[in-house]
Amino acid sequence: MLNALTIDVEEYFHPQEIQDSVGTENWDSRPSRVEGQVFEILELLAKRNVRATFFILGWVAERQPRCVRAIASAGHEIACHSYSHQMVSRLTPSAFRRDTLRAVKAIADACGVSPWMYRAPSYSITRNSLWALEVLLECGFTCDSSIYPISHDRYGIPGFKRQAHFIQTPSGPIFEIPAATVRISNNCVMPIGGGGYLRLLPYRYTSAGIRRLNNVEQLPACIYFHPWEIDRDQPRLASGTVSRLRTYAGIKGMAGKLDRLIADFPFSTIGDVYGPAVAKPALPFLTHSPVA
Repeated sequence: MLNALTIDVEEYFHPQEIQDSVGTENWDSRPSRVEGQVFEILELLAKRNVRATFFILGWVAERQPRCVRAIASAGHEIACHSYSHQMVSRLTPSAFRRDTLRAVKAIADACGVSPWMYRAPSYSITRNSLWALEVLLECGFTCDSSIYPISHDRYGIPGFKRQAHFIQTPSGPIFEIPAATVRISNNCVMPIGGGGYLRLLPYRYTSAGIRRLNNVEQLPACIYFHPWEIDRDQPRLASGTVSRLRTYAGIKGMAGKLDRLIADFPFSTIGDVYGPAVAKPALPFLTHSPVA
């Protein structure tokens, strides 16, 4: 079974753990590392002949357009990861719409592709911010991958449907692709989607989870990671034991895990895995006034 490989393209200083530690005021003064990280990932994927979906931060697209063009030129799928990496659950609908449209423009200007798939920073479409799905549709998106059906202190919707499906909104249906999880019992769902879970936990945990999804539940797995998660030389900006563990533990072995993962399992883009459900919209992006 084909699985979806996704990469959230952001700088090492964009994760929420680091924003909480050092703020957002000095982003432009910090040295960029994302281009080198992305080129390393592109080489890894080319070696295994794997295509992936790249959810690109608009802030990065504006400042590193060559990086975005390289992703598109290599045949990978272009998607949106917001503009300013702010948690949706902390924004108003109007602010979210402005941020999203700004990201779309930055990405399209960089590579000529207007994204129609979206992933919120830190999976931050939660039960209290499901209104964001309606705004995404109004902005021209047909697919979202922002909901994690788990319990977490910052994100997640426990009990949310674990397989990809259409969600009805007042503006129409949008196709939702949750990050991969496995059900251990009636009351226990465990994440295997990637990111920190791939870095921190043994490889056999992730591989067993994907095999269970593919072979027992007959479902594809949606796996994600960030370019900074393979960069062992990045500055360590997060503070506090828990934040540093979440952000940096396992980085040393992450590239090897990813290479093993794409060698052991078949992966491709979201479009290849889910087909017409995530088709590019036929109409141009809408431009009516922001949601109040």
